[in-house]
Amino acid sequence: MLETIFNPIYSETFTIGSYLVCTLVSIILGIIIAFVSGVKSPQTKSMRISLIILPAIVQTVIMLVNGNIGTGLAVMGAFSLVRFRSLPGSAKEILSIFLAMAAGLVTAMGYVALASVFVIIISLCMFAANYINLTQKDDLNRELRITVPEDLNYAHAFDDLFDKYAKNVKLVTVKTTNMGSLYKLIYKVELLDEDNVQAFIDDLRCRNGNLEIALTIPTTIQSEL
Repeated sequence: MLETIFNPIYSETFTIGSYLVCTLVSIILGIIIAFVSGVKSPQTKSMRISLIILPAIVQTVIMLVNGNIGTGLAVMGAFSLVRFRSLPGSAKEILSIFLAMAAGLVTAMGYVALASVFVIIISLCMFAANYINLTQKDDLNRELRITVPEDLNYAHAFDDLFDKYAKNVKLVTVKTTNMGSLYKLIYKVELLDEDNVQAFIDDLRCRNGNLEIALTIPTTIQSEL
């Protein structure tokens, strides 16, 4: 029974009926992918529309170029041009795009039941991953900027505080400011706990004479692929 369900709905050539069935399934799968991709993630309207329509577009193109090597190579070139003209996206957006394209490829071969099962399984995994509380090391990596007076021995002035609030600390930049009367220190730190950020900054203020302190997430840490 299962073998017959997962058989393709057409063999060598496709009819208008099989094409409409494949296109309808592709659009439905695109709606599912767009919905799951937007769970707990900001998503633009254009991204949602693209995920809904993309499986049907890929499915139609693959149906038309089936068996034609020259046309297939031309389509591959067109896809590569579209990729280079697009802005960098998050890893989740790229994953959703690949899922939509895979769904279109499977439906183009007539395996509409297989495509539906495939998308549902991957969507359930993505949906569950949004609600799993995974500790991300990158969330604890920060850039610490401290301004200290020139008479402060900054080399070991904050060692006890770093041991209390951070796991790894590395001094990466030291520069003078305000005509040499102040030093600006930049550290790469890995915090022990995000909830202690305010206490960490308050203790640092007591050491540097209440001068400027900034604890930021490094701009290089992004969820891009």
